[in-house]
Amino acid sequence: MPGTVENRRAERRTSIVQGTVLVIDDEADIRELLELSLLRMGLAVECAGSVAVAKQLLQSKRYELCLTDMRLPDGDGLELVRFIGVQCADLPVAVITAFGSTENAVAALKAGAFDYLTKPLSLDQLRTLVKSALSLPQKTAAAKSGEGQLLGSSPGIEQVRAKIEKLARSQAPIYLTGESGSGKELAARLIHGKGSRRERAFVPVNCGAIPENLMESEFFGYKKGAFTGAEGDRDGFFQAANTGTLFLDEVADLPLAMQVKLLRAIQEKTVRKVGATSEDAVDVRIICATHQNLAACVESGKFRQDLYYRLAVIELRMPPLRECRDDIPVLADAILRRLSGPGGKAPMRLSDEAKKALANYDFPGNTRELENILERAIALAAGEEIQPEDLQLAPPTWIAREPGAPNAKWPLPEYLDRLEKEAILEALEKTRFNRTAAAKLLGITFRALRYRMERLGIR
Repeated sequence: MPGTVENRRAERRTSIVQGTVLVIDDEADIRELLELSLLRMGLAVECAGSVAVAKQLLQSKRYELCLTDMRLPDGDGLELVRFIGVQCADLPVAVITAFGSTENAVAALKAGAFDYLTKPLSLDQLRTLVKSALSLPQKTAAAKSGEGQLLGSSPGIEQVRAKIEKLARSQAPIYLTGESGSGKELAARLIHGKGSRRERAFVPVNCGAIPENLMESEFFGYKKGAFTGAEGDRDGFFQAANTGTLFLDEVADLPLAMQVKLLRAIQEKTVRKVGATSEDAVDVRIICATHQNLAACVESGKFRQDLYYRLAVIELRMPPLRECRDDIPVLADAILRRLSGPGGKAPMRLSDEAKKALANYDFPGNTRELENILERAIALAAGEEIQPEDLQLAPPTWIAREPGAPNAKWPLPEYLDRLEKEAILEALEKTRFNRTAAAKLLGITFRALRYRMERLGIR
């Protein structure tokens, strides 16, 4: 009879199978719904109703995707996500959560899940997720794409490079931190270029450069006649980035009114054009960046807490150039080759004295400043070798704190951060790392303590 389990299995054997998906759920009707949907996509399906059975299957067979419910009779989905991260690092795993359980979804993404689905299940979202997961490049191919773009071999850069490889294999929102000119957009492009959306659009947006009265129409688009000058329908950033990646640079500059609308678009995965009566579904991965401290912006009321939790699921810090001094010669050579232009002209080179001068400079503008310095030096150099005077390095505007003077009171922000960190660590030690008790001892709320610990890197 049509529709029986035997017929479905026969269909699976006779069809062209694109891969095998492991479905883990203790509810038979959910397993059957997922199995039917995946079979129609040309995929083979195996099912498990518990963590124990799933672990046995994962250790004995190879799968292209794993879908697991968050709640299982003998454990939870997070346990499986961590198990897969250790035992089957190349296997994308997506979790299924109850409607509105944002905390579970965020916890799963932080644990290494590729993406998540919410109940009741949307078959359209399921198909989109499965296609994205099966489009992931092999790690060897991902390593080659964009090879050489993130230059350097210092520990900080190696750590960033490894994390980019991992983040590219996820759909989790990413929050890039770092000083201006430290390469946040480059990191975002590499994450996009090594992931399942690499063939789709990467749309960078500088949130601080858009006038407040134009933000909604720029982000979501508008319909003809929505306002004076709207002579035709126009898509916004979300529509342009559909099935791709939207990079929100300087996201801390968004006004509060726009933050509310952005939060809804991210949560509902739909947007409404200005002047429209209906919403359009969008599938966009969000990567955001800012040189400001976003947690501090939340604490001061400048940035919405709920949006912060949606955007800052995983944080990637880009180190400043002064923390990667060994990479300066490599970066400088690459920049000089690029600035020499086409035509086979030999690039200019740095003298030994110029290299020493660059190695001792702090680069407050980071790699962007290095490029500016070298471009100016090429124009000023008398010969084919750049000398220290051609660099015209700016003198330091403050006295740098010496490594041997940990109690120095300058720069003031660093001094205040040290004091705050010492006070928090002392309170945590006195309360045996009970954060609720530590917050009470410090005279601040638990939420404020959590923000400060996150900002100061206290784990």
